[in-house]
Amino acid sequence: MPHLHRPETLAEACALLAELDTPMVYGGGTAIQILIKQGILFADDFVDLALVPGLREIERAGSGLRAGPMVSVRRMETDRQVRELAPLAASAYRNVANPRVRNTASVGGNIAHGDYRLDPPTALLVLNATVDVASVRGTRSIPVREFFVDFQLTALELDELITAIRIPAVPPRAAGRFVKNSSLSANDWPCASAAVLVVDSGAKREVRIGLGAVAPVPRYVSFDATGLNDQEVVDAAIEAIAPAVEPIPDVRGGVEYKERLARVTVEDAVRGAWKDLDA
Repeated sequence: MPHLHRPETLAEACALLAELDTPMVYGGGTAIQILIKQGILFADDFVDLALVPGLREIERAGSGLRAGPMVSVRRMETDRQVRELAPLAASAYRNVANPRVRNTASVGGNIAHGDYRLDPPTALLVLNATVDVASVRGTRSIPVREFFVDFQLTALELDELITAIRIPAVPPRAAGRFVKNSSLSANDWPCASAAVLVVDSGAKREVRIGLGAVAPVPRYVSFDATGLNDQEVVDAAIEAIAPAVEPIPDVRGGVEYKERLARVTVEDAVRGAWKDLDA
């Protein structure tokens, strides 16, 4: 029977992860409970972070945001600071599963789960977010663009836990859109999702695209769209994502279907963000 550990400090939590043979960090627990029921997750010890102080805050960090790992997905959706400073992130978090899951799931657990179909990483990729982690060996910061290593595999070491997600300030002139398309139900995993951020520096207009559910890991693509019109930027976006799209066939659709849906999803997101920026 697995043992539940409830550390009261971050140092104690890190020590447990270093000492135990097969520990698993427990945040909101939504993904863990599903995987245990499916018989595909095995751990002798769970390290519950519920009593560790300082992990449930959303605060300003310079001109950007810092969210603790125990902040709920629902709070990222509704928090005033997130909606004002990183509205694209709020939009992506708003599309996670259903309200029951969003009220339980934590932002740290969501990204640590490492599933290629997750909604928030698409926005975190284009927002140039970073993940702060800690262990008994010290701390480090991992760019989200380097966080997802392979299918269901992240850059987290076995003795590390997430201590924060940092979202930098969005450039003054920028607009974003998140679009998600599912084939079974609105609350199901997406067949394709995309977050798009168009950034205009005056001298250059850049399009950033975060892709979900269309490859073994969330993918990031960007390109220079300076001087393009609305149709040209859509065409350029579809061409840019082509090498990054490697769908995994499943009950939600085959490879060809998901490739086509990826193009539709990106087109909708790019058109929306481009229109918002020029509005």
